[in-house]
Amino acid sequence: MTADPSVRMHSAEHLLNQTMVRMFGCQRCFSAHINKKKSKCDYRFDRMLTDDELREIETRVNQVIQDDLPVTLAFVSPKEAEENFNIERVPDGDELETFRIVYMGDYDACPCIGTHVSSTAEINGFRIISADFNHDVLRIRFKLS
Repeated sequence: MTADPSVRMHSAEHLLNQTMVRMFGCQRCFSAHINKKKSKCDYRFDRMLTDDELREIETRVNQVIQDDLPVTLAFVSPKEAEENFNIERVPDGDELETFRIVYMGDYDACPCIGTHVSSTAEINGFRIISADFNHDVLRIRFKLS
């Protein structure tokens, strides 16, 4: 069963973020705008990416999609979450008793309250449609097939 387009897109954001972390050692995006048709992620960065780098990101994300990794959830204590994950984007509010961690196989793990596919194969194809760099922010726009 194929997941809802917004669920697929949000799950693809996880894979893009982890690919950026692995390739460039940067942090996950600080801002994302996820839509059913196209989405964007903004990263604190020091330059524009080359065409070859953009193609490599696309290739790596698509490989993880093809690997059909299971998407699973775990719940951890606030202390464990703080020690092992960046929790800056977790909404402020009441003190959380547990943090929900989303795992995409052994490729990615991060705190998230969103809805996700059950396996990466449900995302289908990932394509970078454009990228730009302004004022130390790298923006990557992408679509799914």
